[in-house]
Amino acid sequence: MSDLSWGILGTGSIAQAFARAVAKSSSGTLARVGSRAADTAQAFVDKLKADENAQVASGAEGFTASGDYEALLADPAVDAIYIATPHTSHAQWAIRAAEAGKHVLVEKPAALNHADTMAMVEAAREAGVFFMEAFMYRLAPQTRKLVDMIEAGDIGRVRMIEASFGFHAPFDASSRLFANDLGGGGLMDVGLYPVSMARLVAGANTKNGFADPVSVAGSARLGETGVDEWAAALLTFEGGVLAQVSTAVSAWLPNTVNIFGETGSLHVNGPWHAAGVEGGTSTIELRRFGKPPQTIEVAQDKWLYEIEADHVAECIAKGLTESPLVPIADTLGNMRTLDQWRDTARFRFAAEGSKAPWPTANHLPLAVKPEAPMQRRTIDGVANPVSALIMGCDNQTAMPHASVQFDDFIMQGGNCFDTAHLYGDGIMERLLGTWMEDRGIRDDVVLICKGAHTPDCRPDAVRPQLEESLERLRTDRADIYFLHRDDPQVPIGEWVDLLNELKDEGRISVFGGSNWSMERMADANAYAAANGKQGFGVLSNNFSLARMNNPIWPGVMACSDDDYRTWLEDTGTALFSWSSQARGFFTDRAGPDIKTDHDLVHAFYSDDNFERRRRAYELAEKKGVHPMTIALAYVLAQKMPTCALVGPRTLSELRTSLAVFTVELTPEEAAWLDLRA
Repeated sequence: MSDLSWGILGTGSIAQAFARAVAKSSSGTLARVGSRAADTAQAFVDKLKADENAQVASGAEGFTASGDYEALLADPAVDAIYIATPHTSHAQWAIRAAEAGKHVLVEKPAALNHADTMAMVEAAREAGVFFMEAFMYRLAPQTRKLVDMIEAGDIGRVRMIEASFGFHAPFDASSRLFANDLGGGGLMDVGLYPVSMARLVAGANTKNGFADPVSVAGSARLGETGVDEWAAALLTFEGGVLAQVSTAVSAWLPNTVNIFGETGSLHVNGPWHAAGVEGGTSTIELRRFGKPPQTIEVAQDKWLYEIEADHVAECIAKGLTESPLVPIADTLGNMRTLDQWRDTARFRFAAEGSKAPWPTANHLPLAVKPEAPMQRRTIDGVANPVSALIMGCDNQTAMPHASVQFDDFIMQGGNCFDTAHLYGDGIMERLLGTWMEDRGIRDDVVLICKGAHTPDCRPDAVRPQLEESLERLRTDRADIYFLHRDDPQVPIGEWVDLLNELKDEGRISVFGGSNWSMERMADANAYAAANGKQGFGVLSNNFSLARMNNPIWPGVMACSDDDYRTWLEDTGTALFSWSSQARGFFTDRAGPDIKTDHDLVHAFYSDDNFERRRRAYELAEKKGVHPMTIALAYVLAQKMPTCALVGPRTLSELRTSLAVFTVELTPEEAAWLDLRA
């Protein structure tokens, strides 16, 4: 292991425990502690240097204090930073540390929610630094022995898990434990341990490291400060494994884990600190049907946080950017499960509400990154060039997730957002509107609105729907407006006249049809030309390398056939393609023998499409990218201006789409992919 130089960000009791362990360890040194107050930081250093343990005191000799977090991040003597601030600022400083090129160990919980954790993870990945959530119990010999016994089948297949961590603290509204604005309460302080353990055991049951529950049903008792004082949840995993987890800051709980299998059970008292902060021996009790109980002793010769510090140093020395024992996917899964527990318990922190301004994850002004990969298209009538990828706003239901996704899209060079009056009964438009207002960037984005969806596909529904959408979006105009569906029984002139009225009023700029036929698009433009009006300048139909054989939803249309493609090229009509990656057809979710997704089979399964898929895989291997990237590159390689709607639910999904800008298809390659050469 290398001699890893540590910076400590925060001066609470957990930071003190970790700093003592680093000072004692042979793998690291203490370089600097950062606090918001210089005297607090100096007192932290002085306490360590006066520690009664001589090894700790001597290990703190070179330790210095700083009353400034930024100075800690900028210190070239610091290799890695341990973040031990309140939960609500973990994301801010983890991201800033990664951007400063520092390895990151962040105290649990990684952040306040899954959304902020995604932002931290992507910052670390982009910087190429190590990232780990400080779940020290996961590294303890007792925990590793427990996993080994489950994987070895000592109790057969696991059926049920009971895990709890709780204590009673005297109520104090100003205490971190009860403070809503600091992420207080049982779940985020100690409830994440039982969740982590249940997921660890469920994963060990199938030798997969960890597992995410397929369902979460939680409840919580909220106190006067609006945080959970005690709470419980039932987690259900694949294979029918059930886990009962509970937590509290206002009730004494047993602080145990019990694992029940087919042929026996495992019982651990004090699983969260194992043999103790300063080591010793712990026990696991094994009970099997028809056999006397066994007590397995597990020795821990190092301090608990020393094991953690050594593990991080070892991973970094090996060139790893995440821990094999607490991997990033595990951290994201734990945060997602905690979100689900709070959702089902109807519990959110005040800062997560859509009425409260939600800051960027790093608490810095939002800006496009210098290395942002996004391309942009010029669309006649739209003031700003339009990003080639368009953020679909049909899956955001809470401000933390929406703001992190939207912020990242902007930072990657995106600027166009697609929404519709229909989506989520208006919640998606409200979130987007709140976010745009909070960020103050309405004039910098291209806003797409859609209306007149079946059964309200009629001219008299358009104006009231548009007005309601604009009110939700907190703006007075849409840059692009699509009729979400067409009713061929409506005379084309009624649509064109109405949309021109709205354009003349400044409510919309460019307009067109979504899921419209080529004939109706041509009729609209012919009527507009004959009457001196603006025609349909944009189209939003399905267009992908895999041609849609049957409609995914009633009333939808594609434009992949040769006639429609030629019409788009000849007229220069801009295409905003939806399902441009064919809903996963170019992943392992699809295949001639894989028919679990009925919609995918119904829409895209055909001999021609499977040949296109085969060619996409062949070209992807040649170019060193994912086949999905090739499929998306095909869409953006057309002769007409083409943008692709994407609906990433995570930042990693957006990264998959952004990879398209590393690939450029020649006309010959595009034709070959589509079986035209």
